[in-house]
Amino acid sequence: MARELIRFDDKHISVEQMQMSVDRILQCYIRNMTGSLSPLIKDYLREAGFWHVAMIGRGCKLDPKLISTLIERWRPETHTFHLPCGECTITLEDVNLQLGLPVDGDAVTGSVHSADWGAVCYELLGAIPDNKNGGRVEMGWLRDTFPEPDDDSTELEKIRYTRAYILQIIGAADFSWGSAVLATLYREMCGATRPNKAKIGGCLSLLQSWARFHFPFLRPRVDHPYTFPLIKRWNHSASYARLPTCLEDIRLLLKQRSEAQFQWTPYEDPAIWAVIPDEYLQNPNTWHVKVLDDHHKIDLRQLHTDWPRFWSHYIQMWEDRYNYIPTRELIIVPELACVPEYMPWFRIHGKPYLLSEEERQQQLRVQRERRDPLNPKRRDNDVGPSTAPTQSPGPATGPTQSPDPTVQLSTPTAQPLQMMLGTYPSLFIYPSPYMFPFSSPMAG
Repeated sequence: MARELIRFDDKHISVEQMQMSVDRILQCYIRNMTGSLSPLIKDYLREAGFWHVAMIGRGCKLDPKLISTLIERWRPETHTFHLPCGECTITLEDVNLQLGLPVDGDAVTGSVHSADWGAVCYELLGAIPDNKNGGRVEMGWLRDTFPEPDDDSTELEKIRYTRAYILQIIGAADFSWGSAVLATLYREMCGATRPNKAKIGGCLSLLQSWARFHFPFLRPRVDHPYTFPLIKRWNHSASYARLPTCLEDIRLLLKQRSEAQFQWTPYEDPAIWAVIPDEYLQNPNTWHVKVLDDHHKIDLRQLHTDWPRFWSHYIQMWEDRYNYIPTRELIIVPELACVPEYMPWFRIHGKPYLLSEEERQQQLRVQRERRDPLNPKRRDNDVGPSTAPTQSPGPATGPTQSPDPTVQLSTPTAQPLQMMLGTYPSLFIYPSPYMFPFSSPMAG
């Protein structure tokens, strides 16, 4: 039975790291948006569902050691973290409340093939880039072509600027629509469990914030009221006193304290509940939809694949998502303890422990206070690792990133406001006239 649940240990970092002389620390990439948000596009961002995520700003700083330690605990077989306290994972509830992105709606999907990408680009943005590579648009071109609107700007100019702004958010690979961001993060985490991987993408700020809300012993002290979306909590100055500063100690803390201190329902705090807008609490059933992706080996870069047809079975499952809401009793009982049958089963068939019994008894090193910033100083629109990359002298070398990220355009599809896990290629984002609920007057 154990082998049926844990199938990928022969190519999982949790096994390989035991033989590494130096721990692998993943390179974590993040893009900071330039400048402040124009108030003239506030209403358009609200209608498109991107207002809250646009307000997150540039304060997020990543801790590659924490992220690398979490990846050691991530299991591609179950899409859960295996810990001494049991299994846990990032859910649509976390996406909804941490990022403020909508998680209900139709699947984000469409064909990557178009006969005339210039026409698609002109229809959406009113301009065509000089250097077109299929449906990809360079971030630099978006920044240079669409200056911030002013009071004299027309409605059409504001709409096109809003679209370009949203494309930059999406192109940062840090945010997408609702469950699309979760699907991308799951795929990135699954890929990063391979020992030869040196970097990880996806919405790492969500992963890190999720960990801080659920593991109080890894949470910096912030003396500031909660605000929405919840991820903005880490934009404020914080104290890192007594927090671990090396990967070994983070790994040890997860073993020693997660069983007793893991917080299963952090959002139940009245101080948090008070700042969540009512609109996000109207339909919590969406948070519990069970739609799984088990297609790790599919190459999502196939440019001429009809993805709606390819994923038709899963798209139908997403459209019938309310039929997949779990109806059995919750594993977690009101006292926040697991049912008696689960933990004995999990200790046999799961992987709650990575360290030997002797290693589990080790003491943490003497801690020193660590303060912001974790990121080196850089220009706001620079892309790069969140800290100077540290890499084990293992089988992989630190990869580099292309100098100017791109976004992939597609022909229009119906209501692309949502994505189920694994519905669409995570390397491409597909804007469409229908992704913006507000009216879109286009040049004749």
